[in-house]
Amino acid sequence: MTATTPDLYDELTRRNRGFIPAASQQRLRDATVLVAGCGSTGGAVVEPLTRLGVQSFLLADNGTYELGNLNRQSATQADIGRNKAEVCARRVVEINPRARTRVATDGIQPGTVSAVVAACDVVVDGVDVTEPAGWRAKYALHAAAAALGRPVVSGYDMAGTQYVRFHDYRRAGVPFDGAVTAAQVESDSTWRLLRQVVPLRVVPVEMLESARAAVADGEDGVSQLVYTSMLFGALTSRMVVDVLDGRPVRRHTVVDVHAAVRPAASSVRARLRKPWVLALALRDLAVLERTSGRRR
Repeated sequence: MTATTPDLYDELTRRNRGFIPAASQQRLRDATVLVAGCGSTGGAVVEPLTRLGVQSFLLADNGTYELGNLNRQSATQADIGRNKAEVCARRVVEINPRARTRVATDGIQPGTVSAVVAACDVVVDGVDVTEPAGWRAKYALHAAAAALGRPVVSGYDMAGTQYVRFHDYRRAGVPFDGAVTAAQVESDSTWRLLRQVVPLRVVPVEMLESARAAVADGEDGVSQLVYTSMLFGALTSRMVVDVLDGRPVRRHTVVDVHAAVRPAASSVRARLRKPWVLALALRDLAVLERTSGRRR
């Protein structure tokens, strides 16, 4: 490296100065981040973390892009049919050619998850929660992180609301802080599991209405929006900085785009409508679980 040729990493992160201290930038440079699930939430954090200065990634996802993913996930028509983790890895090195990426195209697997988690400093949990297989992978991820003392940042897209849950497993703890057990993952419906890990107070009324419609149609999946997914990337990037620096991080972070931009009167109407819609949603879910048993 000559005196006139700037270091690629230093030049890439030069505009971070003043907001990211030099010691913090070095910790980002040295850290390895595991992104488990590279779709809506996990995929949204890969690019901002790369631009912020992380240059060692473990990327795990067994899914491929479909046309219906493009409304919110960072992919193009050319990526349809390609593995999500591999596409994210390509994007990392397109931004920073010196970055290091390892890809697990089989996603999070019980037999290998401990080794994968042990190799990272921070876990970003973007594992799908709409299918039973996703919940089993998600639980295995958290169980490994709790056993190995790795912090986990999880994201949940709900209409215009991004709910980010920080699990600080660097302290002694159990998966999901005890909100969900291994037995429940094997026996409960995906809806019931979501109700266990996502506090009802953070669920926006639009999400409750969407969930009711999905239940009525017999669907497990729900609609998702691009700006909500992008929020996870922004919020988690800052959390990773603070986690690596050893600073406290909120356990619960909630940002509602819809509430932030709508007039005050509309926000009041939404809050007043929520108890009624919540009661109907819980009633419909209870009926579904009684009549159809486990949706596995």
